[in-house]
Amino acid sequence: MKRLVILGGGESGVGTALLGKEKGFEVFVSDKGKIKEKYKDVLINNEIAWEELQHTEAQILNADVVMKSPGIPDKVPLVKVLVEKGIPVISEIEFAAQYTSATIVGITGSNGKTTTASLAHYILNKELDVGLAGNIGDSFAKQILEDDFKNYVLEISSFQLDGVVDFKPHIAVITNITPDHLDRYNYNFDAYIASKFRIAMNQTTNDYLIYDADDPVLVDWLERHPVQSQLLPFSLVKPIENGAYLEEDNIKITIDNNQIIMSARDLALEGKHNIKNAMAASTVAHLLKIRKQTIRESLENFQGVEHRLEHVLKINKVQYINDSKATNVNATYYALESMSAPTVWIVGGEDKGNSYEELYSFVNTRVKAIICLGVNNEKLLQNFSNMVDVIVETQYMSEAVKIAYKLAEAGDNVLLSPACASFDLFENYEDRGRQFKDAVRNL
Repeated sequence: MKRLVILGGGESGVGTALLGKEKGFEVFVSDKGKIKEKYKDVLINNEIAWEELQHTEAQILNADVVMKSPGIPDKVPLVKVLVEKGIPVISEIEFAAQYTSATIVGITGSNGKTTTASLAHYILNKELDVGLAGNIGDSFAKQILEDDFKNYVLEISSFQLDGVVDFKPHIAVITNITPDHLDRYNYNFDAYIASKFRIAMNQTTNDYLIYDADDPVLVDWLERHPVQSQLLPFSLVKPIENGAYLEEDNIKITIDNNQIIMSARDLALEGKHNIKNAMAASTVAHLLKIRKQTIRESLENFQGVEHRLEHVLKINKVQYINDSKATNVNATYYALESMSAPTVWIVGGEDKGNSYEELYSFVNTRVKAIICLGVNNEKLLQNFSNMVDVIVETQYMSEAVKIAYKLAEAGDNVLLSPACASFDLFENYEDRGRQFKDAVRNL
């Protein structure tokens, strides 16, 4: 009996444990932290061995294969020892994919992947049997075990891609690549880019890669590292023969001379970046033979994802907007770009080696006050103190929202778009977003 050891007892870990047990592995789950009660219950009910608050090496180094949670860096000593011993260390996506013959759409990128994956799933779900997994919802492994969908849309992070060997999506999407998570890649941007492109590394000429042709990072990388897949670029600024582009407010998607034309004005989602997300998701749908009418209607009705430019409430003619999912500078760039009114901006958190220069023009023209919400705000103060009349610091979301309420006037926006990770003051970006929404509702 082969031994499967799982590092990390969260959603992907427990899903993998269930699938592994079903496939005849001897399974052991080890978590250095505490395992949440709901996951513990599942492990106990399924008689799967587990431990928490420690990694017992004797129980781990005898594995035939190890599935590592994406939150655990490769440079952790235990992981290094496993690799030195020649024990495969893979991600949940890699482990689970071998047990399904479904058509897989894999979506990655620094920004826009959750919206693009959710939108693609929303469209496909109208006509196909399709699951949504990866970085989102129930784990991929668990869905293969319980639902066995014929198609999957997977939102995949670079950390998950670092652990793939044979994984091959039929359709891959790379929304964009901007510096993010560089602390995990030794501050080497090329290493991070290479990690994202692992999504296409096993693709053949029968597979497709959809990507942003306006992103110089992607275009340059593809020129230097050609892939086997058929390329379907999308662009806001230039005509595309095979792929998608914008022409006079119309989205045009062409695949093998079969064209769809849709008005970009009718999109439920606002902002230029969402036209790109819509192009990517629609290209996926067009490839999978979804009817044009279904694609159009879906784009008009899709309301977006929680914590991504989510309109919370209007109070005294001030719009409060939750963009807690903006965990990097580029995501905040899109948020500030889409602000058409003077904005009180709540920013800050755990800095991942950010450079804020690309935000300067928006801060100078659209931001009237800044509220820094982090343990260490030194870098924000250095960058933005001279640009706005008011810049204040706090470590409490409730206080940040109260200050914003005092500073904002009728017609203004209050925008939470942190540009940073949330781990210094919050459990995760969802926790940060929910606290913001609760604080706004309590005003």
